[in-house]
Amino acid sequence: MDAIKKLFAQKLMDIKAIKLQPEEPFTWASGWKSPIYTDNRKTLGYADVRSFVKLELCHLVQQCFPEAEAVAGVATGAIAQGALVADELGLPYAYVRPKPKDHGMGNQVEGELRQGAKVVVVEDLISTGGSSLKAVEALRQYGVEVVGMVASFTYGFPVAEQAFAEAGVRLVTLSDYNAVLEQAAETGYIKAADIEVLKEWRKDPSVWGK
Repeated sequence: MDAIKKLFAQKLMDIKAIKLQPEEPFTWASGWKSPIYTDNRKTLGYADVRSFVKLELCHLVQQCFPEAEAVAGVATGAIAQGALVADELGLPYAYVRPKPKDHGMGNQVEGELRQGAKVVVVEDLISTGGSSLKAVEALRQYGVEVVGMVASFTYGFPVAEQAFAEAGVRLVTLSDYNAVLEQAAETGYIKAADIEVLKEWRKDPSVWGK
């Protein structure tokens, strides 16, 4: 497995940005019961982790989307990460709201992107992919070309993989659910017996725990 994925998984666990509780599941806003909770925004509070995320996301952009001419962050979780990446790469930056403002100019894309520009999208967390792909659609309607997306973490749900494929968007992430499970098991962050529970949850999280 990619060493960077396991390294970042460990960093997230070290700052408790990832919490695993198979025996005491969390309840997501969607109502889903989940043995895992991820809050990548906590990385902003640790200078070393924040810098790691910035530089490694930049490496992903340079390696996977070298044609990118601008960066767009997805509100609200990836506004900061997107700005950090754009600044490091010296590229124009904008961020995308979940929906247009109901006042002022009614913008959904905030910032300035050249029409037709090749844009890479920065996201913090991919679950079902719905909100991330809505941002992609908003950018396309704005008049730019989305060349792909980089994100800090993905749960790797089949529904998300299918949605990204259907939208024609390549997704590359710093870490993922598999890396977290492997690293958590190796370091004793969770019990070996919990691994199967965590794997089972991801197969169909909408019905797990009911």
